[in-house]
Amino acid sequence: MRRHRLWEVFLLEKLGYHWDEIHDIAEELEHIKDASLPDRLDKFLGFPEYDPHGDPIPKANGKMPRRHSTTLADVKPGALCRVAAVKDTTSAFLQYLIKLNINIGTKIQLIEKIPFDSSLVISIDGNEHKTVSQKFGESLLIDV
Repeated sequence: MRRHRLWEVFLLEKLGYHWDEIHDIAEELEHIKDASLPDRLDKFLGFPEYDPHGDPIPKANGKMPRRHSTTLADVKPGALCRVAAVKDTTSAFLQYLIKLNINIGTKIQLIEKIPFDSSLVISIDGNEHKTVSQKFGESLLIDV
């Protein structure tokens, strides 16, 4: 897990891949057997705590940073949030986030929950309102 997540950071930050492209490549790179490579990669990257999808990266001693657990769908209307991680890392969902200009760190306000189908009306970085599905809201982990 540590190797995989470090490779994802490397691919995104140093080689310019998009976050919907990195999983499969990291899956191959994580199998490199050199024992010192993960520590060197960690140091080279500045000891990141989270991968590009917001998942915690275990330290060499096995300790993990805090894991985010609140979803956008769990908060009350009016809540101001910051995207901390994504639960759904499929290319389709990540490409949808790119289309909406949502990344880790993006500020979102939950404006309304629609009673009919549990859709969510959100404001992204204080801009126009978008209506998204409940599934969308359950796929974004946030800090309030």
